[in-house]
Amino acid sequence: QAQLVESGGGLVQAGGSLRLSCAASGRTFSSYAMGWFRQAPGKEREFVAGSSRSGSDIRYADSVKGRFTISRDNAKNTVYLQMNSLKPEDTAVYYCAAGAVVTVTGPLYTTWGQGTQVTVSS
Repeated sequence: QAQLVESGGGLVQAGGSLRLSCAASGRTFSSYAMGWFRQAPGKEREFVAGSSRSGSDIRYADSVKGRFTISRDNAKNTVYLQMNSLKPEDTAVYYCAAGAVVTVTGPLYTTWGQGTQVTVSS
């Protein structure tokens, strides 16, 4: 089972950009669909973006469409989340997750990273 480690979070002003990375251990990264989720204080975890194994099926939450881009490099066992035009409401802990199929449903992902904090100041 893959282990996932996120990085790239931090503090940024509104309108700025960040790129999150999620590195997976193991040799089977390309067999997993990958997703990004986030959880803000006092709120439930929500789907942000997802990619199928090959990257041919990409999904985004409506709240991030046009601003965030998910991509993956199977040769590097890494999935990325490029976040542009950040807003204060994007502030949350961001988690990557691996599963059998790309889906917006969190519980269908079987492996989760520890999360990385993203804070957007106004």
